Amino acid sequence: MPGATVLVADDETEITDVCRRYLEREGYRVLVAHNGNDAFAMWEASDPDLVVLDLMMPGKSGWDVCSAIRDRGDVPIVLLTARGEESDRLLGLTIGADDYVTKPFSPRELVLRVRNLLRRVSRPSKPDARGDRAEGEGETGFRRDLHAESISLYPSQRRATLRGRDIDLTVKEFDLLLWLMRHPGQVFSRAQLLERVWETEFEGDTTTVTVHIRRLREKIEDSPSSPMHIRTVWGIGYKFEGKVAP
Repeated sequence: MPGATVLVADDETEITDVCRRYLEREGYRVLVAHNGNDAFAMWEASDPDLVVLDLMMPGKSGWDVCSAIRDRGDVPIVLLTARGEESDRLLGLTIGADDYVTKPFSPRELVLRVRNLLRRVSRPSKPDARGDRAEGEGETGFRRDLHAESISLYPSQRRATLRGRDIDLTVKEFDLLLWLMRHPGQVFSRAQLLERVWETEFEGDTTTVTVHIRRLREKIEDSPSSPMHIRTVWGIGYKFEGKVAP
């Protein structure tokens, strides 16, 4: 999505300078903030297409900014977190972040995460980048609407409904539910979901998947603790339970 606007918020000038340089090489317009208050003000004023947030900033923390943005919109959010701080990543994902990159990080990795998220938003009806298709589906199948009991997904509109009412899903929540509904009954490990939905190679941390599954259940299940749609297959992973029809 060349030409998209990316807001990068970090109190370390060296990091924002590197991020700006690499993102601008890819054709993105980059806004920079060095504290949480400025980051939130820029988001309100500029409506960027994606936000990169450091968790530890002066003023509003990255958690506060992420939560405030998520309360008012579904813009993709990537967190910058310290390596090994699993509790930070868990909290950030729980309040609505779509992905995270741990410091120190490769700028190319950040660009890849940004590109993948923006592509999902701008071209939701395209097949998965790895060419995976559900059995019997061609490209048209990846544009079709999906219905399963009380849940409906409309990929071309990035829209989900529960009993006819719209559900507010983040980019990755939508992508995860869409993938599972396109493959009803098929069990995917957390590592497989990272590879197919996040397009990230498994590196030993599946926190992202676990938290997104929990958030999805809170939004689509009558009883998240006893889910009927997104089922856990113990020791393996998750599957979507039920018949899915166009």
